[in-house]
Amino acid sequence: MEKIKYGMETSFIYHALGIREQVCTRTRYEGGRIIVEIKTKENKLYCAKCDSRHVTKSGSTVRRFRCVPIGSRPIIIEMTVQRLECKHCGAVQQEKIHFVRGKERYTCRLKRHVLDLCRIGTIADVAKQLHMSWDTVKDILKAELGRKYSRPDLKGLRYIGIDEFAVAKGHVYMTIVVDLETGRIVYVGNGKGADALDGLWPKLARAGCRIEAVSTDLSEAFISAVKEHLPDAVQIFDHFHIVKLMNEKLDKVRRDTYNQETDENKRRLIKGQRWLLLANGDSLSPKAEERLYKALDINRPLATAYYLKESLRRVWWQDNKQDAALVLGDWIEQARQSGLKPIASIADTLSRHRSGILAWYDYRISNGKLEGINNKIKTMNRQAYGYRDMTFFKLKLLSLHDSTYPFSG
Repeated sequence: MEKIKYGMETSFIYHALGIREQVCTRTRYEGGRIIVEIKTKENKLYCAKCDSRHVTKSGSTVRRFRCVPIGSRPIIIEMTVQRLECKHCGAVQQEKIHFVRGKERYTCRLKRHVLDLCRIGTIADVAKQLHMSWDTVKDILKAELGRKYSRPDLKGLRYIGIDEFAVAKGHVYMTIVVDLETGRIVYVGNGKGADALDGLWPKLARAGCRIEAVSTDLSEAFISAVKEHLPDAVQIFDHFHIVKLMNEKLDKVRRDTYNQETDENKRRLIKGQRWLLLANGDSLSPKAEERLYKALDINRPLATAYYLKESLRRVWWQDNKQDAALVLGDWIEQARQSGLKPIASIADTLSRHRSGILAWYDYRISNGKLEGINNKIKTMNRQAYGYRDMTFFKLKLLSLHDSTYPFSG
């Protein structure tokens, strides 16, 4: 049998629960929860349309709202909501409730409490702490993120970086655009081709942006889209992606060498050196260098590809653009003469995009910030076990630069 307690101090429900125009008629305990029954004071009833207080009651209904807990015990507000007929404007509507928004089933104070907790914990943590569903906490956070980040400020945007990433194990892709001066994600598009950027161009035009330089990888889709929509912007081909592409070609040479080698001992030595081959040579320990050089000594093609990989970085070590152009030209010639098809292929690619590679010396921007963002995205996706709500996922991406909320789910 439920316990019933009549009355509760009006000042208590105001200070503890954020309710100021209602009075408590009674409280009761139900299934481990405190139910607080309230109704609006007679002198606080007014027309929701014209604010006139010349109203008469015309029926009522009962609505329930989650409220901030008291200790660890959930609080439910059970309110008798009056239907009012206005003598001034003739409207017949339910009374306006100041402590909730629209049809939400939780109070504004609970919403603020949830957002405060989301600053120090994940959605799962907050849901468990407040005995709420994950979806409800997510919806509260989603609404707040939408209010703050759904329309990024593009004014003053000058330098942008464009990159794509896999959302669902390589089957679903998204494209992000980042302000390279602040690290903010300013646009998220579906897919990884030119179509993914279709929504970006009108936004830039409306904001009056004068984009000076764009950093991308060597994706032909991105290159052609930028040329079409930002013809005055300088395209810079990001050196992180160029080095990554060179590593892929080097690994192709390693695999080809392994498959062609007939000596089992040499095959084992080649197979086990992948990490050493792809690592930055300057960062290897003396012991790791010794292991690597043993593998290179027994295979000239692999050694040729490796030393070309290491020397490619010199393109970005020069004092000026003119010296860099000479280094790049020499490298392309050596790569073409290497006799290795994967290496000759990347030499042709770099030759076609020579001006965009050297443009780095004019603006000194790269997609380095995007690599850090991509790592955060991977962590966020892993901790949330993937996102079913893509709108929420995009809002989380747009808020990544702000440390107010954890980037995990």
